[in-house]
Amino acid sequence: VQLQASGGGLVQAGGALRLSCAASVRTFSAYTMGWFRQAQGKEREFVATIRRYGGSTDYSDSVKGRFTISRDNAKNTAYLQMNSLKPEDTAVYYCAASKSVIYSQSTYQRAYDYWGQGTLVTVSS
Repeated sequence: VQLQASGGGLVQAGGALRLSCAASVRTFSAYTMGWFRQAQGKEREFVATIRRYGGSTDYSDSVKGRFTISRDNAKNTAYLQMNSLKPEDTAVYYCAASKSVIYSQSTYQRAYDYWGQGTLVTVSS
């Protein structure tokens, strides 16, 4: 399984970006997808998840109401729409995938088997 994250860049506070995560898998719908981020000098943290099959979602409190995770199973791609960006959203964003993670564990990094290379998002004030 290979994951390719893209869409990062430099944006002003209040702006928007959409990240994409393309997966090289046979049955994309069978994978729970997650987005995590790591700011400089900080630990990587959970951002959002969209679960397999049913597509239920969860968000960290810091992005709830501003970010939206979605997926297009026909394109083997997950997305993270980020609106109302803040300087504190600056980080490297990683997508992750798992075919076996259970519902309650999908916000935990250790539950994911596959990781993309990361894409840098920089929000200027």
